Amino acid sequence: MTDLGGYHDRIARVNLTDGSVEYEGIDTEDAQKYIGGRGLGVKYVFEQGPGVEPLSEDNLLAFMTGPLTGSQVTMSGRLAVCTKSPLTETVVDSHQGGWSGARLKWAGLDGLLFDGQADSPVYAYIEDGEVELRDAENFWGLGVHETKDKIESELDGKYGSNLSFMGIGPGGENEVRYAAIINEDDRASGRGGTGCVMGNKNLKAVVVKATTDLPKPADKETFQEGVQQAMGLIQDSDVTAPNEGGLSVYGTNVLMNLTEEMDGLPTKNSQYVSTRTERSGSPSEPNIDAENVSGESVRENILVNEPTCHSCPVACKKEVEVSTDHHGEEKEVRMESYEYESAWALGPHAMNDDRDKIAVMIDRCNDLGIDTIEAGNALSMAMDASEEGLIDEGIDWGDADEMIDMIEQIGHREGEIADTLAEGAQRAADILGDRQLAMSVKGMAIPAYDPRCMKGMGIGYATSNRGACHLRGYTPAAEILGIPEEVDPYEWEGKGELCATFQDLHAISDSFDICKFNAFAEGIEEYVLQFNGMTGLDYSEEEMIECGKRIYTLERYYNNLVGFDGADDTLPDRFLPDTDRTIEGQGASEGEICELEQMKEEYYDVRNWEDGVVPDTRLDELGIDIGPGTDTSSGATAVGDD
Repeated sequence: MTDLGGYHDRIARVNLTDGSVEYEGIDTEDAQKYIGGRGLGVKYVFEQGPGVEPLSEDNLLAFMTGPLTGSQVTMSGRLAVCTKSPLTETVVDSHQGGWSGARLKWAGLDGLLFDGQADSPVYAYIEDGEVELRDAENFWGLGVHETKDKIESELDGKYGSNLSFMGIGPGGENEVRYAAIINEDDRASGRGGTGCVMGNKNLKAVVVKATTDLPKPADKETFQEGVQQAMGLIQDSDVTAPNEGGLSVYGTNVLMNLTEEMDGLPTKNSQYVSTRTERSGSPSEPNIDAENVSGESVRENILVNEPTCHSCPVACKKEVEVSTDHHGEEKEVRMESYEYESAWALGPHAMNDDRDKIAVMIDRCNDLGIDTIEAGNALSMAMDASEEGLIDEGIDWGDADEMIDMIEQIGHREGEIADTLAEGAQRAADILGDRQLAMSVKGMAIPAYDPRCMKGMGIGYATSNRGACHLRGYTPAAEILGIPEEVDPYEWEGKGELCATFQDLHAISDSFDICKFNAFAEGIEEYVLQFNGMTGLDYSEEEMIECGKRIYTLERYYNNLVGFDGADDTLPDRFLPDTDRTIEGQGASEGEICELEQMKEEYYDVRNWEDGVVPDTRLDELGIDIGPGTDTSSGATAVGDD
């Protein structure tokens, strides 16, 4: 039980097998150590056991808010979904924006813990702190958009007013390993297959009814000081300033031209570092330009609205409307998630620059409920494999119409190739016979930053606890934007420490749960003021940072118990020196590779880990007192080694 500000002290534990719902409080020590959101969610998943099978009734699926969720704090509309990933078999947390997180907090709950497996499809309805399981048989097989509309018509509520929806489409139902959970605003818990776990549990949706009820801070004066200080920084930032900063004007896709210009945009399944790289002129290789799918192009040509999330003045969401021909049929789409990562994965990485058809692809991924980043990487891998002769009737580079068709087939696992690609890029490459065609780490495909150019992303991808990910430790803030200070993207020295610092800060914000984009303006000082003001605690900056270290280390400890160690902290050979598959950078990145081993040594030293494994002494230092330990001490090299 806890009486700290920012918590309802109410967690719903839902057994889908027998339909029972029990309610429990939050241990105050857990709240102090792991905060909420990602941190507390991962602890609940850990307690279920690292050895569980991801696609089994034993796997826990946690929907978690944090103490700042749904509050006056800027960008506090986030929600974390935590589970064991069917894509990577690591622990995973995947977040979504919009209003779903805030509404769950306003409904009187800190979190939802689902285990077991329903006999038939159900959805969870939440109102006034209570959870009810309702029949979803009539919604099974429907896309996300039709499902949310039909559920809204059944209920006395309205999206955008007092109702939020988080659900799966055919991708989750058919256990596509990178299926996502999509909310009413097309915001996604996209990475790691959280929607696949949801589908395995026969849980079609989570629906929340609540009106605005902001959490009340325990120390109003400190809280207001933190909120006002943070808002001032956000308004003054060149990145986040409302209606002026790059993120506000162009959305996340402001990065497309920036990474292209520094030759750090992975292109043609990472064979090139930008679309302007000089190429062979092969007829199988389209001539494309990243500018066509950039935030600037989107704003000028197809932007129709700029909605926002709870308590966010930045409004990075860009709603677009397109009409484009697909096999002689006019496809008309209006959607609000034309994001940088999605545009890149379904665009330049697949040698495609058809802006409007990419909008159709993103919309289809959202309706099917699958991760756009993994889907794009799977398609790029398949194009590479086709060129290598590993697929008889393959996919041509940049064939946008074929990509649209294949996305649909992947969501339904229709046909041999689609069924293979539904396993994710790495597993699919293994099936096809060449793992190195997958640009993946620990089973999860890379996002849109080339580690031959941005060395911080190289160590970040390798050491991410959920597979290749930019959001565990966003070093491009420093390497591209100069935040909090400018660093040379090509210099590897110091990047191990930089990466660990960002990872710890993001573990904190993910546990609050607030948007990472606040980190373009705010820092640990603002985090501490807002957290202390809300909860009534008196944390120092050092104590707050230790929370981030503890959360990140808990995740690594979980993965160690699954069997991951330093050998898994690696990158595809294309990025590494002296392999048979090495491809050096071009243009401004001419001759560059990723000096991963040097950065790993620095990183492990900063973390006090032994070859990627958390020693028991480090667990003790951080107060992590659950589980059996790793049986590793300083000087050892792997879990259980003699």
